[in-house]
Amino acid sequence: MRMQPMVIGHHYMASAGQYLATEAAHDILRAGGNAIDAGVAGGIALGVVHSDQVQFSGVAPMLIYLAERDEVVSIAGLGWWPKALNVERFIRDHNGTIPTGILRTVVPAAPDAWLLALERYGTMSFGEVAASAIRYAREGFAVHSVMATYLQDKAEDYRRWPQNTAIWHRNGAPLREGDRLVQADLARTIQFMADEEKAAAGRGRDAGLAAARDAFYRGDIARTIAKYHRENGGLLTQQDLAEYRSEVEKPLRHTFKGTDVYSCGPWCQGPVLLQMLSLLNEVDLRALGHNSKEYVHLLAEVMNLCFADRERYYGDPRFVDVPMETLLSPAYAQERLKTIRSDRAFGEMPPPGSVGGYSAGRTGKPSVAAAAPGLPGDTSYVCVVDSRGNAFSATPSDVSWEGPVIPGLGLCPSSRGSQSWGDPAHTSVVAPGKRPRLTPNPAMAMRKGEFLMPFGAPGGDLQPQGMMQVLINHLVFGMDIQQAVEAPRFVTRNFPDSFEPHTYYPGRLDLERGIGQPAGDALDAMGHKVNWLPDLSLRTAGVCAVSADLKNGRLYGAADPRRTGRAMGW
Repeated sequence: MRMQPMVIGHHYMASAGQYLATEAAHDILRAGGNAIDAGVAGGIALGVVHSDQVQFSGVAPMLIYLAERDEVVSIAGLGWWPKALNVERFIRDHNGTIPTGILRTVVPAAPDAWLLALERYGTMSFGEVAASAIRYAREGFAVHSVMATYLQDKAEDYRRWPQNTAIWHRNGAPLREGDRLVQADLARTIQFMADEEKAAAGRGRDAGLAAARDAFYRGDIARTIAKYHRENGGLLTQQDLAEYRSEVEKPLRHTFKGTDVYSCGPWCQGPVLLQMLSLLNEVDLRALGHNSKEYVHLLAEVMNLCFADRERYYGDPRFVDVPMETLLSPAYAQERLKTIRSDRAFGEMPPPGSVGGYSAGRTGKPSVAAAAPGLPGDTSYVCVVDSRGNAFSATPSDVSWEGPVIPGLGLCPSSRGSQSWGDPAHTSVVAPGKRPRLTPNPAMAMRKGEFLMPFGAPGGDLQPQGMMQVLINHLVFGMDIQQAVEAPRFVTRNFPDSFEPHTYYPGRLDLERGIGQPAGDALDAMGHKVNWLPDLSLRTAGVCAVSADLKNGRLYGAADPRRTGRAMGW
């Protein structure tokens, strides 16, 4: 029995981590836009209706499938550290940590990434796709349960900046579920970009999109951001903003049991998903039994191995030599599998695999967390498949509790610097122009002419864990996509957190109650430090997906009841 209905369509389908964002995407599809137009509309809307965890001025990594060209492309909507950065300052003044606040700011990437997607692959104007977001910001919407939970949990963080509490608090307390959230400054900021586009539209669509971009990166918005940083000890300058460009890249691909799975590059954690699938490719998962102790043990240990590799090898490829070809090779997968014992858990983070000739970076001894992990989050997700067979998958992100709102703009420039390290020997140590190692990692799965599925999730380090389980539920165990999303999950925390202060929880394995007590007790006896979560826990990621049956012309939309996602299609 499903907790949410299966949404089925024959023309188009969208699913997003908040229902108003799904509506924004659906409106664009109904108006004749393609999957890219609709996905951008949903992504921009998430920066309003999920502004606790997604900032319009945050990050927006995405994958796009272009049906006419039969090609998947990646847009790396991730900003880099300002030129004025000095890692010695973090070492000297902050004990090698990345301090909370304005010094975590990297160049905002999402506006440029959305505009690049529209320019290269869309059909509509920025003003058209941003209209719903502007309306939600200007007229307000009801605070939903997930936002209310995070606003309460992070209440003291918001109080560091009065301009932040002015938006997300009322009468000295966080907004509650059902309260109306109006973001008038943010509405004016996005509207200004749309107005600048309209003023230049007489010179053509591309000129209009360029004008919208210049409004943010070279015009009044950029000047306002840079002025605030200059006056408050920040690093971001007008030059940093003016010189930023998102990148279109060829994504990574791995074939899992006959299905091609795509991710962005190792500047994010997307390849972790592909590594996990590589290790499991030759395993008879059905024979283990879904969510049996043997199944959970194997998948958890595979996750642990791949996260150990992430810690050792992943980073911005412009600065780091990441041996992805080796890490995704069958021979490497088999060597890693040999380190797993069938009767005993690792108990702590295992060592990374050995890659001959690799020299950059090292894995230090992570600090053990003194307290239980906080809420995961800082992210949402949107995916779309249109009537032409195009697909869109994006994981926009960045929170409003780690850095100050820019007065008058209603937005927090990307605080994604929290996913860098102040340790000069670490693979992802900070550097001017370098990108942090990002957690958001959209994905795409396909079999040509048969099957197409954009999918992804919020949840920080939990994202690839939840995504892998949903994919296996759907492809291997034959669950329909909504059942695959709702099935009980487990997540390991046996590795350093991607977020500062990068603590870890040796051997910890979180199980949703639906896994069952007998399996949990057996896993505990094997050395896993089992921690029980409620059914459908917020702490196991929130997966959304569109599963397209291309042979029969049907689209199935799924959204996770663990959060406020919804699917909508026709």
